[in-house]
Amino acid sequence: MEARQSIELDILSRNTDTDQYLTFLLAGEEYGIDILRVQEIKGWDNVTQIPNTPKYIKGVINLRGTIVPIVDLRLRFRLDPISYGQTTVVIVLKVEGEKGMRTMGIVVDAVSEVYNISDDGMKSAPDFGHAISTDFVRGLATVDDKMIIVLNIDKLLNTSVLEQIDEGVVASTL
Repeated sequence: MEARQSIELDILSRNTDTDQYLTFLLAGEEYGIDILRVQEIKGWDNVTQIPNTPKYIKGVINLRGTIVPIVDLRLRFRLDPISYGQTTVVIVLKVEGEKGMRTMGIVVDAVSEVYNISDDGMKSAPDFGHAISTDFVRGLATVDDKMIIVLNIDKLLNTSVLEQIDEGVVASTL
């Protein structure tokens, strides 16, 4: 009877105003994305390169019959490239574009944690004016004395990126 009451109290005490975020590392910084967008996490494997695409688009993979474009976030953020290692992973995501939901993968240095972050715990991204676009930064959160950059994956992998991939796929099949 006491265990049941403890579980009920635990459920009642949880903050329902929080969302869960999967965090990953890039160049020592921790980034977060809405865990509801994560389809799966895969180890790095070779991709089929698509000609005439930006360098940050590594290519495509065939994931159980679905062609999935792979974006290297290090290169997308203009960070120094590194050799992929044992911790390098591809996070397969559902991204919302103008044509509906689409599956895409992002290459990151390593997966970190899953955190519950409330809306109150998230601060707005700083305004750098027109010099630096931070449209894809949903906010900044502090968890366990660490700053986490929470990304808006829909804006980061926006439709222009999707269109470039589509054009590359079409051009490579001609």
